[in-house]
Amino acid sequence: MIEIEDVSFARQGTPVLQDISLSIPAGGVTALVGPNGAGKSTLLSLMARLLPLETGRISIAGKSVAHTRSDALARTVAILRQDTLVSSRLRVGELVGFGRFPHSRGRLTDEDRHLIDDALREFDLTGMADRFVETLSGGQRQRAMVAMAYCQGCDCMLLDEPLNNLDMFYARELMRILRDLADRQGKTIVIVLHDINHAATYADRIVALRDGRLVSFDRTDQVLVPERLEQIFGYRMEIATVDGQPVVLHHR
Repeated sequence: MIEIEDVSFARQGTPVLQDISLSIPAGGVTALVGPNGAGKSTLLSLMARLLPLETGRISIAGKSVAHTRSDALARTVAILRQDTLVSSRLRVGELVGFGRFPHSRGRLTDEDRHLIDDALREFDLTGMADRFVETLSGGQRQRAMVAMAYCQGCDCMLLDEPLNNLDMFYARELMRILRDLADRQGKTIVIVLHDINHAATYADRIVALRDGRLVSFDRTDQVLVPERLEQIFGYRMEIATVDGQPVVLHHR
């Protein structure tokens, strides 16, 4: 479980988040959504300790984000940032293996190698393990980055806009893999998304922010109603059902 209590954050005196409190249960996929500038990535960065807490408290699986040692926190929660830079001369297997660093400190054991192979298999990268990262397509590279986070072996994964720059095919494939990990392995996945329809299809619950404030936190089907979506995004949308799945319609 992720507990967020009375969290606010400001940049150079300008409020970015104000009075955020919520409890994300363990397991499943939770989507952070909202318009640009809503504070989604900032909230995820505070959860990941990429930014320092100014007010309030955050805990993950009972561990205080502010006070837990870095090595212990890295064995509890895996993080994928938006701006992760990777050497082009790394091979895919080496990149994924970096996820084992909190456990092995760079000295891979047989168990580490087994888990790297598992991560490559889960993200359909086994045949690319010896390829250099620079030779991958954007979708393959992003899949390798998420595989690295998965390889960390944490129950909780925090992913900041992993679908950025992916076409529809690769975005769908990555979301299907994450959904499967949540269902089959009980992973707790918190993911910042821009496309509300990805949240509609794959998320169990939605955290919706606007102007740094929490507008809604509920089951996905409870958030996907025209009135709530208008509160979040500022304009009217309609909901259709296609093959049993909700689809958000954006009117011209």
